[in-house]
Amino acid sequence: MTTSTVHHPGRVRRALAKVPMWIILGILLIVVVYPLFWMLTGSLKTQDEFLNNPTWALPEDWTNFSNYVEAWTVGHLAVYIRNSILAVFPSLFLTIVLGVAAGFALEVMVWKGRGPVLLAFLVGIMIPGQMILLPLFTMYFRTGLTGTLWPLIITYTAIGLPLTVFMMATYFRSVPREIFEAATLDGASIYRTFFSIGFPLVRNAVFTVALVQFFFIWNDLLIALTFTTSDDLRTIQVGLLNFTGQFGQIQYGPTFAAISINVIGTLAIYLFLNQRVMKGLTAGSVKG
Repeated sequence: MTTSTVHHPGRVRRALAKVPMWIILGILLIVVVYPLFWMLTGSLKTQDEFLNNPTWALPEDWTNFSNYVEAWTVGHLAVYIRNSILAVFPSLFLTIVLGVAAGFALEVMVWKGRGPVLLAFLVGIMIPGQMILLPLFTMYFRTGLTGTLWPLIITYTAIGLPLTVFMMATYFRSVPREIFEAATLDGASIYRTFFSIGFPLVRNAVFTVALVQFFFIWNDLLIALTFTTSDDLRTIQVGLLNFTGQFGQIQYGPTFAAISINVIGTLAIYLFLNQRVMKGLTAGSVKG
């Protein structure tokens, strides 16, 4: 009896043991991929195809991109994307700058009262955002900011700051303290230590936190719906609610096209930054 014959039953058992795992992975793949496929094919269908054909039917014309043109022009998708960009990136910039600086100050710098301050940020994470929308709307209305994008920028920054500070403090905690002590002994100021040593060491973590905050702000509907008072100020998530035709009829083709543009754009950003995100997720897990 040869060795391959002896071990053959063992290889069969190991292969059979992996069958349930492959079945589960196949089901998960279908659950994830099929909605994307259904969305993209739906963006190529006409209104008559949606109303007369089964929902699982494929588009009759695979080169029909008129829905994308209609979503971009008639549906004002370009305006909604512009408003989202103007609301997302200023708030994201403020959140990251203030959050990284605060995380450095709370974890690296030694000063009296930093423990209670960090605890205050942790309490801010636990406060539901829905509870503060009405008081904030009243405040923005009285200060005359309701006709601008400033309510969105201020609110996104305030809501995203506690989590950003907590995460950046965790990442700075994973950096060996001896590095900062050596920089201080060499005569580096606290600002030089932060910009030349602290920030480069947690750069991948900053990308991770920025991406998390970006997806939260970009995909937000409740806050944008509360503080946008005109069609010229609506973000893309609020604008997707307005893809209706005459007598309130939903225009399915342009709606699917607008959703496809939104999803593909955010997915491309994630795929582009995927490696940095993976490095950032593991940056704070090991100390030393």
